[in-house]
Amino acid sequence: MQAKESATSVSFACSIPISDLCINRKRSLKERKEKKVWCCILAVSTAMRIVRRDLVPNGPGSVKMVAVDPDDLWFAYNLIAPGDSVMAVTVRKVVREAAHGGRDAERVKLKLEIKVEEVADYDKEGSILRVRGKNILENEHVKIGAFHTLELEMQRPFVLRKDVWDSLALEVLQQASDPGASADLAVVLMQEGLAHILLVGRSMTVTRSRIETSIPRKHGPAIAGYEKALDKFFENVLQAFLKHIDFNIIRCAVIASPGFTKDQFHRHLFLEAERRQLRPIIENKSRIILVHTTSGYKHSLREVLDAPNVMNLIKDTKAAQEVRVMKDFYNMLSNDPSRACYGMKHVEVANERLAVQTLLITDDLFRNSDITTRQKFVKLVNSVKDSGGSVHIFSSMHVSGEQLAQISGIAAILRFPLPDLEDIEM
Repeated sequence: MQAKESATSVSFACSIPISDLCINRKRSLKERKEKKVWCCILAVSTAMRIVRRDLVPNGPGSVKMVAVDPDDLWFAYNLIAPGDSVMAVTVRKVVREAAHGGRDAERVKLKLEIKVEEVADYDKEGSILRVRGKNILENEHVKIGAFHTLELEMQRPFVLRKDVWDSLALEVLQQASDPGASADLAVVLMQEGLAHILLVGRSMTVTRSRIETSIPRKHGPAIAGYEKALDKFFENVLQAFLKHIDFNIIRCAVIASPGFTKDQFHRHLFLEAERRQLRPIIENKSRIILVHTTSGYKHSLREVLDAPNVMNLIKDTKAAQEVRVMKDFYNMLSNDPSRACYGMKHVEVANERLAVQTLLITDDLFRNSDITTRQKFVKLVNSVKDSGGSVHIFSSMHVSGEQLAQISGIAAILRFPLPDLEDIEM
């Protein structure tokens, strides 16, 4: 990725010739209005902005970057490790001697560089990454060796230095700066009385809103109360939809539920959009699709991502690839169990025999504070690639990554059967 790359690129939710996007000023007003409607079908996707890159693969170097969205901070969380150094502008409380002999405290903005001892916390709701370590940059307010916690936020540049940019770090950096990897999918996952508004990004799924309404039973004289409560519920979901779903960013919005709840809300959404002239909904009608799920709870997101009409729209994204590979693994485990394995020991043995066709591994495993353990996983990834296998690093903040974590965080689809793996203790 070259320096000073644009943080924004355009991806398509449908096929439009590039030439058609160039609107000639001489065209009629009618043509331009039609073109404006077509342009609403575009989705803007973002990626980590790389300002400067000065590094040697498998050697030292630094990268100056700017997090454009919360996904980028998650990538930074996976990139930064103990022993690295991070430089950023921060705010620190400074005590000064006052003229009257006392002491005054003030908050001063300054640039610090710390030697990382702990990637302390990633706050996905507040979109803040906290990194703790000792100051290594001479400063009049902070002594060398003093502890400080840097808060990395969106739209604020920081510099990451590593003694060794290994293959895994380079891959994470490439994924972070690749706008085409973005899923940019909004999901309204619902059942009567319960709805979740979820945003599926490149590396995480974020719950933007949870709506709960008590719905009485649909029987006898209570029917009027049922319909009133359902209308109130749909209105609350509509307000959350308008607040959290931006069609300039997402590829499509999915309304998913068991039964007919999705169809009822879909009708309510468009009736109200026409009545109130809600242009974002009216102009993007074709990008709102319906999917059947078994519940309105978050675990049903897997069913949404696996639905053919959704998969066709996001098939080139990291999130979709993870869902596909996870499905392939479980299919192999069910139909030909000697060609699938999980757990570090079994996967290592399979790799030694050059049997690993596809490696599945969660990003959690690479955040191990023990450098030797981390390097063991990096070597495994490199070895699988060297033997012609493919590697999929799953985000622990996506449903498929959570699913993989439940079976140790590492698994493999094999080229040929290894029935004797069952005899090896995990």
